[in-house]
Amino acid sequence: MHELGVVIEVVKTVEEFAKENEVSAIDTVTLQIGELSAMIPRFIEECWPCAVDGTSLEQTKLSIEIIRANARCTACGKIYPLLEHKDSCPGCGGLRKEILNGREFMIKEIRAQ
Repeated sequence: MHELGVVIEVVKTVEEFAKENEVSAIDTVTLQIGELSAMIPRFIEECWPCAVDGTSLEQTKLSIEIIRANARCTACGKIYPLLEHKDSCPGCGGLRKEILNGREFMIKEIRAQ
């Protein structure tokens, strides 16, 4: 489970941000996770308590927003939700596509108390 290592890095990043900006307490950290990213939201949530244990973020809540994977058909230009339609464009049935989003993993928001 590589999520633990990633979450530990998120904790370090947030602690560094808080220190640089003289924020004494963080209420919530919001992560955005794309449907096609290598991160599994449920595992991120399970790792959070271990990653923040003994840190300044011990009481911090985690919020996760899922970013839908969208693709653009290279034949007709239609934009569609990729996971719902798998291999073919719902507009023309074309198989060639450009993935527009859904691979993201980022810290969206750090909310101070």
